[in-house]
Amino acid sequence: MESKNNVTEFILRGLTQDKTVAKVCVSLFLVFYATIILGNLLIIITIKTSEQLDSPLYFFLSYLSFVDISYSTVTAPKLIYDLLVEKKTISFVGCIAQMFVVHLFGCTEIFLLTVMAYDRCIAICKPLHYTNTVNKHVCGCLVAASWVGGFVHSLVQTLLAVQLRFCGPNEIDHYFCDVHPLVKLACTDTYIIAVSVAANSGVISLSCFVVLVVSYGAILVSLRTRSSEGRLKAFYTCTSHITAVVLFFGPCIFIYMRPSTTTSADKMVSVFYTIITPMLNPFIYTFRNEEVKNAMKKLWSRKVKWSEK
Repeated sequence: MESKNNVTEFILRGLTQDKTVAKVCVSLFLVFYATIILGNLLIIITIKTSEQLDSPLYFFLSYLSFVDISYSTVTAPKLIYDLLVEKKTISFVGCIAQMFVVHLFGCTEIFLLTVMAYDRCIAICKPLHYTNTVNKHVCGCLVAASWVGGFVHSLVQTLLAVQLRFCGPNEIDHYFCDVHPLVKLACTDTYIIAVSVAANSGVISLSCFVVLVVSYGAILVSLRTRSSEGRLKAFYTCTSHITAVVLFFGPCIFIYMRPSTTTSADKMVSVFYTIITPMLNPFIYTFRNEEVKNAMKKLWSRKVKWSEK
């Protein structure tokens, strides 16, 4: 990589150049990041320690929370630090590594959300076959496939990026290293690589979107024969997941399902899916979920009793 590049480090423009706004952003993002860590850790601990949450839905949710923590950790601490310093730099290798990990966790989350839609579809449409169809072995395979899919996607994106030649300038108009800003800085013909990047993201997004539409279409058809109470329960179950899907898929599609161009809105949209959505997911999945809330209450009761001894 060093032999074909004159660039050994990149300068990140960050989220804002205004020092007053930067100070406000530091406070906000510290609160957001702490909420992400604490909220998702609470979900993981609650699910792992509660016998009543021993189902595929919560098995997938615990991994989703882990991915949310990891995903935001790749970008949020660096963003907060850069808001406090004048020169925001990252090495060439560090930039490529950050891009790889961002796409690894981001794509894995897309696959996990798709798997969770499939799980809800089987649970609602074929409840009598649910325990046999989505057993522990199948759950483990689906999670493993999500990680493998995320790794392959990230590897392809990274291999495409490292083939670019950089000879200056080296200023990235973003707060983390991503494929589109890097393509914009390249001093070689980027048409084929840009098309390949969009195609890679497009195939994944489109295939996952089809699975999501089919899953929720089947759920809607199935609910027509249910009682009003059954429809209401299924509605509450699916609403949380649909909300999480829209909040994550929407910004990702806006960023990656288009040519390798950047706009002024890209950074704010990226904040939404790298920080805001991981922060909201714990609230989305617990707000109307009585099982999770009851499990959290029991966990808190056990903690209080333990501390009193």
